[in-house]
Amino acid sequence: MDIGSTLQVTNSFPFPTIDLPPTDGHHDNNAASNLAAAAPRAKANAAYQIEMIKKLREVNVDANNVGWYTSANLGNFVNMNMVDNQYHYQKELNERTVALVHDVSRSSQGGLSLRAYRLSPAFMAANKEGKFTTESLQKSGLRYQDILVELPLIIHNSHLLTSYLHTLSPSTPLQPPTLKSLMSTPAPLSPNLSSLTLSIDPLLAQTSELLLESIEAHHTELNNHQYYHRQLAREQAKITAWQQKRKAENASRVLAKQAPLPDDEWTRLFKLPQEPNRLEVLLNSRQVEQYARQVDGFAAGVTTKMFAVRSTLVPQGKPELN
Repeated sequence: MDIGSTLQVTNSFPFPTIDLPPTDGHHDNNAASNLAAAAPRAKANAAYQIEMIKKLREVNVDANNVGWYTSANLGNFVNMNMVDNQYHYQKELNERTVALVHDVSRSSQGGLSLRAYRLSPAFMAANKEGKFTTESLQKSGLRYQDILVELPLIIHNSHLLTSYLHTLSPSTPLQPPTLKSLMSTPAPLSPNLSSLTLSIDPLLAQTSELLLESIEAHHTELNNHQYYHRQLAREQAKITAWQQKRKAENASRVLAKQAPLPDDEWTRLFKLPQEPNRLEVLLNSRQVEQYARQVDGFAAGVTTKMFAVRSTLVPQGKPELN
């Protein structure tokens, strides 16, 4: 529900899953995942979505479509499927629709990780044209930081759920504490030695691996773009040589009082390579930034501990040799 400058999300429902038939006796996991990622903009799910909203309206529930949600693993959500789905919603329904991203890995550590994103107006205009070449990006000034806009998110329980929680009674009746129980219970301010462990957070290691994979993919895209420039320079050199040759032929034909040959035949003889789409580079750069922020957050606590015990880990001087 859209109230003023606040967008309220009260309910959600999943799209139906489609079981693909096995090919050669094996299930194609990549095809299934791609089909699930494209479910929000699939035509088959449009009727299902309209029917679900109608059912919600019949039971007096907010029945306005304000966006979609997806799950991610350690912030791995900046990809073409996410952008295409959000562009579909902002273009077809409402420009204020949002995408909720639930990070299951970070939520499993005890804190709910839920974020809201929306495509920026600059990216919406660029994606409408469908051109992400170097020239178009320089003209529009679009950067990878301008693709997604993160929105502030406030999570709270509904009044009905809050009332239900207040009606719940404890499973065991509360008993007054005894002296024995007080002696066996540690003091509230007792030292917590578990916080001094030097073990590295497993999420930090996994995020670092994902960061390296994204950097490698980024270098692959850059190599493809450099290969395009080399091919373009090679073809342009051929065209220049052909034009000079044709110019010399026409000069000799003029002296021989013959009709000159056309100068635009190079468009039929040579084919310039097509520039690769730069959108993949922008999305990959945005994903690298996402991983870098997560590594910075995970490494903050570990770095502090390492500096605290640096004197015991690094030798102060070189050992003497006898």
